[in-house]
Amino acid sequence: MSEAGVRKSYVDTSGGQVHVRSMAGDGVPVVFFHQTASSGQMWLKTMQRLKGEWPMHALDTPGFGGSFDVPEDHSPSMTEYVGWLGEAVRALGITKCHVVGHHTGSCIGVELAARQPDLVASLTMIGPVPLTEEERIEFSKYYGVPFSPVVSGSYLLENWEYLRQLGAHADPQLIHREMCDQMRAYVGRVKSYSAVWGQDFPSFYRDIKVPMMIAAAPDDVLHPYLGRAAEMRPDARVLPVDGANFEPDLDADNFAAGLAAFLREVSV
Repeated sequence: MSEAGVRKSYVDTSGGQVHVRSMAGDGVPVVFFHQTASSGQMWLKTMQRLKGEWPMHALDTPGFGGSFDVPEDHSPSMTEYVGWLGEAVRALGITKCHVVGHHTGSCIGVELAARQPDLVASLTMIGPVPLTEEERIEFSKYYGVPFSPVVSGSYLLENWEYLRQLGAHADPQLIHREMCDQMRAYVGRVKSYSAVWGQDFPSFYRDIKVPMMIAAAPDDVLHPYLGRAAEMRPDARVLPVDGANFEPDLDADNFAAGLAAFLREVSV
């Protein structure tokens, strides 16, 4: 994916340096939070399609991409991740922004909007996570299982198959990119998923006051809960999308167009 027009930088937070991909534009900035175990690269197609209309910043969550690694003996809560990323957003000089998150990024976005309402102008979530405690326990049995490098390289094929089952194989370049990100984040993904399963997403989701848009492709693992999210917040716009668990890549034009329409509407 082309990074034409993208400027890379780092900002300091209380935990360490956070890596950012940025594109110039006018108006209220758009801040993107990625899924586990991707990086800010997953938003490049969206950013290229929206370039010039808004300033845009795709952040790498701690433990992913170019951002700092959390100490191995510490498992952060989602509140800690939100704290670091909120610091990163403000370190960019941003005082108000539209937030866009995918899966784990949705968990970050919803809690950021709840805890720092002065910062968030709107919230878009691909794969909101309105799970019960029992459902979170079930998800944790598959998503976030640790793996370690071994000389045989068997873990490489196991992770390639994991990504294939999630739909990344629809584009060879996508599954290659996601594989690289997953290998880099083999420790961070366990910590991040632990934070997701420990978060009470519905409590934040019910209370936030900003305009919202939600989405999930029919074959997204969180699609079965999209209807629940819509029922909980009937004020949230529902955007039809495709693309399995990689909607911004595999349904790039449709998602970017839907996001742009929503942002234009809430920016009036």
